[in-house]
Amino acid sequence: MFKIVDEKLTMEDLLGMTEDFVKPELGAVVKGQVIAMKKNHVIVDLNGVAVGIIAGAETHDSAGTIRNLKVGDEVMAVVVEDEDSSGMVVLSLRKASQANAWDRFEKAFKDGEIVEVVVTEANKGGLLLDVDGIKGFIPVSQLAPIHYPRVDGADANQILLRLKKLVGQKFRCKVINVDRATGKMILSERAAIESQSSDSLKKLKVGDVMDGNVSGVVKFGIFVTFGGLEGLVHISEIAWGHVSNPHQYAKVGDPVRVQIIGIEKDKLSLSIKRLMKDPWEQIAEKYPIGSVVNGTINRFSQFGAFVQLEDDINGLIHLSEISDKKIEDPKEVLAIGDQVKATVINIDRDEHRIGLSLRHNRNEAKKEEAAPAEEAVEEAPKKSKKSKKDG
Repeated sequence: MFKIVDEKLTMEDLLGMTEDFVKPELGAVVKGQVIAMKKNHVIVDLNGVAVGIIAGAETHDSAGTIRNLKVGDEVMAVVVEDEDSSGMVVLSLRKASQANAWDRFEKAFKDGEIVEVVVTEANKGGLLLDVDGIKGFIPVSQLAPIHYPRVDGADANQILLRLKKLVGQKFRCKVINVDRATGKMILSERAAIESQSSDSLKKLKVGDVMDGNVSGVVKFGIFVTFGGLEGLVHISEIAWGHVSNPHQYAKVGDPVRVQIIGIEKDKLSLSIKRLMKDPWEQIAEKYPIGSVVNGTINRFSQFGAFVQLEDDINGLIHLSEISDKKIEDPKEVLAIGDQVKATVINIDRDEHRIGLSLRHNRNEAKKEEAAPAEEAVEEAPKKSKKSKKDG
């Protein structure tokens, strides 16, 4: 039975109160006044006729209500048991907060409003949250670009590692599905920024320079986000020289400045290298045709060997220019790291290509070696004739 808070109340007082007081039913939301607080439990006066107790896990809600409660405050709670062994009504702050949260989420779903939630867990499919027992889920496909886990080969373990780093963070989302009966809902961070992204996209034009952050690094390029938008710096637009591994140029979170070089619907093509001086502008003067250059073999292709002349400048020795003999594979006569001396035979500044020749350089060297020998042969007869005449 219910405990009387004020023992001085007369029967007439009690009878007068019975019309207003209705015995709390299980699941009902009741309002009461805090009359005592001890560690991990709160005593609540329910209209002067019954006493309620909030204890243990039921004192903890997502709003952290108990942290600010003090004696004399009014509090909303849900009835979870008629009476405990002490005759007090068992109440729950958590359940009351859950009811409020359901109302809030259902309204947000209906009105398309944005809600703020905190991620509590991650799995390979996305992010999970728990709001006073309400289970929420943000699928990977519904994450904003800045949080989308872009990894090479869609490696599930790497995706999970990236997602786990988001646990504990606040997310602004839209509710895209809600079901109070099952206690579950689906949220979308991407939907929450779509209107902002659309407005930002309309303001952009090719040539604009933007400051952003690296959101992903994959084998074919670098993803960069700014203003709720995301674009791709293709591997060919990272640097003026040959780039074989984008991971050597950036990591997730790095600040980066990019130039917009293409806009197609909601896809943005970006460039990092176009904001740097093109070393090829002076290349014809630096490496004139016919000049001999020194370099290092740094990679092969099916049609020749590439020579690194300086940081962002590579030349190509075509198969036909490697040797006087016909070869099918440059690896037959060359190796990565070989130091070579080659002759510049072609320059295409627009296409950023330098044609080199080992064969031409070797032939020239042979001619130079042969020249003194021929001169010596020509001089020998002259000396012979002179000596004969003298004789």
